[in-house]
Amino acid sequence: MEMTTLRKIAMLTIGITFTANSFGQTKPSKAPSVPATDDYYGIKIEDKYRNLEDLKNEQTLNWMKGQADYTNSILGSIPGRQHIIDELTSINNRTTEGIGGLSILDDGTYIYLKTTPNDQVSKLYKRNGLKGKEALIFDPENYQKNSKDVFSISSFSANKSGKLIAINISKNGGEMSEMFLMDLTNNKILPEKIDRLRFGGANWLKDGNSFIYIQSPTEDVHDMNAQMDMVTKIHIVGSDVSQDKTLFTKAMYPELSITNEEIPFVSYDIDSNLLFFMPYTVDQNQKVYIAPGSDLNKKKINWKLLTDRKDEVKNFILSEKDIYMYTTLNAPKFKVIKTSIANPNVATATLVIPESSDSNLNSPIVTKDGIFYTRTKNGVESKLYFTDFEGKKHKEIATPKKAATISVTARAPKFSDVWISTTGWTTKGERYRYDLKKNTFTREQLSTIIEYPEFKDFEVEELMAKSYDGVEVPLSIIYKKGMKKDKNNPVLFYGYGAYGASITPSFNTQLLLWVERGGILAVAHVRGGGELGEKWHQDGQKTTKQNTWKDVIACTEYMINEGYTNPTKTAIYSRSAGGIFVGRAITERPDLYAVAIPGVGMMNTVRSENSPNGPANVAEFGTMKVESEAKALIEMDSYLHLKDGVKYPATLTTAGFNDPRIIAWMPAKFAARLLEANASNKPTLLKVDYEAGHFGGASKSKSYEEIADVLSFAFWQVGHPDFQPKN
Repeated sequence: MEMTTLRKIAMLTIGITFTANSFGQTKPSKAPSVPATDDYYGIKIEDKYRNLEDLKNEQTLNWMKGQADYTNSILGSIPGRQHIIDELTSINNRTTEGIGGLSILDDGTYIYLKTTPNDQVSKLYKRNGLKGKEALIFDPENYQKNSKDVFSISSFSANKSGKLIAINISKNGGEMSEMFLMDLTNNKILPEKIDRLRFGGANWLKDGNSFIYIQSPTEDVHDMNAQMDMVTKIHIVGSDVSQDKTLFTKAMYPELSITNEEIPFVSYDIDSNLLFFMPYTVDQNQKVYIAPGSDLNKKKINWKLLTDRKDEVKNFILSEKDIYMYTTLNAPKFKVIKTSIANPNVATATLVIPESSDSNLNSPIVTKDGIFYTRTKNGVESKLYFTDFEGKKHKEIATPKKAATISVTARAPKFSDVWISTTGWTTKGERYRYDLKKNTFTREQLSTIIEYPEFKDFEVEELMAKSYDGVEVPLSIIYKKGMKKDKNNPVLFYGYGAYGASITPSFNTQLLLWVERGGILAVAHVRGGGELGEKWHQDGQKTTKQNTWKDVIACTEYMINEGYTNPTKTAIYSRSAGGIFVGRAITERPDLYAVAIPGVGMMNTVRSENSPNGPANVAEFGTMKVESEAKALIEMDSYLHLKDGVKYPATLTTAGFNDPRIIAWMPAKFAARLLEANASNKPTLLKVDYEAGHFGGASKSKSYEEIADVLSFAFWQVGHPDFQPKN
């Protein structure tokens, strides 16, 4: 089992004039302002829009709703936007079925989510093996037929026998879900329901009739306690939910010294009969406790430390008798060590997969026959390998096609079944079953195999751009064949730079629409990500975070100096923690960009700890309680770096009102201050989606509208002729 952290109103009139031609509209009014002044280690900072943090205040809600309506009318009136939606719909209609979230039970039953061209959300199905007869388990559109809300399946988990399944349902793209149970022998929904589930679903126990779940104390995703006081319980199928046994709370285990920023996760592995406890933050170095499954019957579990954060274990995988640990301890490009389940000890663990000097080792997959793993160079060139359990016989496996990205999935450590998927920036994903004994690949595509003639004549360049301090930053650019370096090409810069996450090549039909229409897609692999190993991550974290936006600035300057583009043709886009990537690039160098689109972005880092998900992010960005980290948080705060009288790019800032990760007031404050400070006559828009969470809306059409907003707004502002208003 791979143990990974889980790791997404009424409006009053405010004086906005709406007309049929929205480009002639009056600009919406500035936000209400009730300033607050803070002193951080002798640095006095005025927060002009502190009042917007109260998401229950009527005045705040009215302003946000007015902004949302104004922005929607502007975006909806951009010529060419509907064409993008239509093209995405056309691409989708080529797919007879799209399948994801596959779970294969011990008896070979496939359970999975599927969408057809007519489906707005995925439905849950099962079948016996790859080619078995398909049967519908559950359609979320029937969950509450008379409701205007959009319900989707956020997770599901069947018990070992496959007779019972727990299904989590979320509303309007939110991450708080409700769980119900089904008897799959007759497809009957059982009476009990469990609400306030923020992380995961049912973790079934060995008896197949009970499971562990983790419940939030509140349904309000804006509540500071939503993540801090999570409770782990055990439910017995058929029993009263109100009588569920409490298995774990912070208060029950004061000796573990769980901090406020640590979210307590308890899980159980059937095959090993082991319990695991992980106090989770965004720190990739896991702290893990272990206990025998028999402790479930005791009043208190006897937890023993398996790994501490100083061990730098990012992930661990169980085989029949061993625990394999994926770590950066004295190995910044990663290695794998192992210790026995019977007597686990990190200090005496043996090396199984060594670190490479020139490429990152990716987290391995354990099967009945051995260990599969991949190595990736500069985040864009992958190779596949296999070794025995002791790590004594390593061999490279040639894949059917050379791939920029190779991923490996397996049925479970006790089975031989393994699948290899390959993809690239311009290469669609292909999935193969691999036979180790025969060394053969058999194509097993779950979803419909379709062609993309519109993306056929694209080219990719993998470049290195020198940053301000001399460090070379990988830069991937995708464009149409025959593109001329005439300095007039629209360029969309995309990146992230946080949590050690790598942006690996993938076939993204949505962003490739930018290239299809003559633009260059430029992916900047900036520091803070993991493309060049753990040091690359650490060099864009906390007090070194400035490297993240300085790297993308350097990439932008490179593209301009090399003649690809000019500052009137550049757009920059990212989401979530990538809000720092976007926001600080345009506040430090507003002259470099024509367009900026921070989506549900972390724009006000100084106040992050005052949001529900903020404390868990201290490990990545820092805390205001430590002077050096507080100064770094001030430096990375896009909202605080906005200055009056500066000509900023055209900006589309988005927020999801149901977002539990980046609370809606954070992008709202940034947009409010930008609307006040901006001296240019370019649009400053705030889109607040009241039917979306962190990952956007729940329906397919909603996702098309969101990417159409991004691309059409950017094309409009860089002067693409198909996106210019007639007036």
